[in-house]
Amino acid sequence: MVAPGALVRSEGASHERFSRRRPHGARVTAACLLVLGSALVASAPWAAAAQGCVVVDDFAQGQIGEFPPGWKPRKEAGRAVYSVREESGRRFLHADSRGLGIQAGKEFEWDLTAYPVLAWSWRPIQFPAGADERKSKTNDSAVSVYAVFPHTSWSAKAVKYIWSAAVPAGTHLTSSKGLTQARVLRSGERGKGEWVEERVNVLEDYKKYFEASEVPKPAGIAVLTDSDDTESRAQGDYANFRACKS
Repeated sequence: MVAPGALVRSEGASHERFSRRRPHGARVTAACLLVLGSALVASAPWAAAAQGCVVVDDFAQGQIGEFPPGWKPRKEAGRAVYSVREESGRRFLHADSRGLGIQAGKEFEWDLTAYPVLAWSWRPIQFPAGADERKSKTNDSAVSVYAVFPHTSWSAKAVKYIWSAAVPAGTHLTSSKGLTQARVLRSGERGKGEWVEERVNVLEDYKKYFEASEVPKPAGIAVLTDSDDTESRAQGDYANFRACKS
C-alpha cells in the first residue's frame, strides 16, 4: 500500500531530477517520489476489454474547462494547470504550465499480466524554452506520462515516458534514487500541435529498468507538463488513456 494523499515529491525538489543511466548502478543525488493514494478506484469500464483495452480515462465525464474528476493534483495550484477540453468531438486533458512543475494523477488498478500495454494520445503545444531533461536547471517537458506502482507506505515507483524537445528518443533517465525510471519516446518539435498515439509495454519496461522478475500491480497513472526549471511556459494535451492486451 502507498501512503494516502496526492502526488508528492521528496527532499524539497521542485520536480524530479534526471540523469543518464550509468554503469554499475550510479545514482543521481536529487530525488522525487510519486505517491498515489491507497484507496484505488474500484470500478472500471471493463466493457472496453472486449476490444482488447480497458479505458483508464477518456475524460468523457469531466466538465469542460474544469479539473478532471477522479484525478488529484500534487498541489492545489495544479488545478489551474490541468483542465478538460473538447475539440472536434474529442475530449482531452489540456495542460498549461506557467513557471510551475505540478503533477496530476489518477488512481487506477489493473492486471498488468492481462493488460501489459499502456496506450494514450498526446500533443505537445508549446515546449518549455531551453528545456533539456538531462540537466537539473532545464528539466522541463511539454508532455510526460507515468505508470505508477506501490513501493512502500510513503513512496512509489514509476516508469515515466517523455516527449522531449532536446533529448534523443530512446534515452534512459533515472531519478528519485532509482525509483523513477524514464524513457524518452519522442524527441524534437516535429509533430508539435499534432495528436500522436503511443503504446508502451509497461510490464517489459518495469522489469527491464527495475531488474525485476515479479509482475507489479499498477496503482495508477500521472501526467506532468512543467516549466518551473526553465521559468518559461509549457503546454500540452493528453487523451484516451487505456490499458491494453497488446
